[in-house]
Amino acid sequence: MNDRQLVSNGNPMEEIVGFSRAVRVGSYIAVGGTAPVDATGKTVGVGDVFAQTKQCFEIIKAALEDAGSGLHDIVRTRVILTDIDNWKEAIEARKLYCRDARPVDTIMAIDRFVNPEWLVEIEVDAVISGDIEDVRL
Repeated sequence: MNDRQLVSNGNPMEEIVGFSRAVRVGSYIAVGGTAPVDATGKTVGVGDVFAQTKQCFEIIKAALEDAGSGLHDIVRTRVILTDIDNWKEAIEARKLYCRDARPVDTIMAIDRFVNPEWLVEIEVDAVISGDIEDVRL
């Protein structure tokens, strides 16, 4: 039995480059760098980090659902920006999707993305789990 599920969102670059939007192995799901694009590949929210971050999370949400999961299973997010000064707007959008799961987070900046209109990309890791009690130390 193959325990590896590849999740596609139809991006033609997946086949050309050889990547998947997400990969599920057992209960673990990795969602790769997700850019703020629509179904046609056009950038959403040009110049607006908040709108771009929301678009990234909408794509991530769909990928997680296609893998049999959801936002509630996210355990790590990576917010990658082209300008670290935009972190507050990105985090305000992130909170809309991650407030309940409260995953660990990394925020970082890079020089640029492949498309210069992109101000942010998001990566997430998720783990599908059973009932786990909230442990407080």
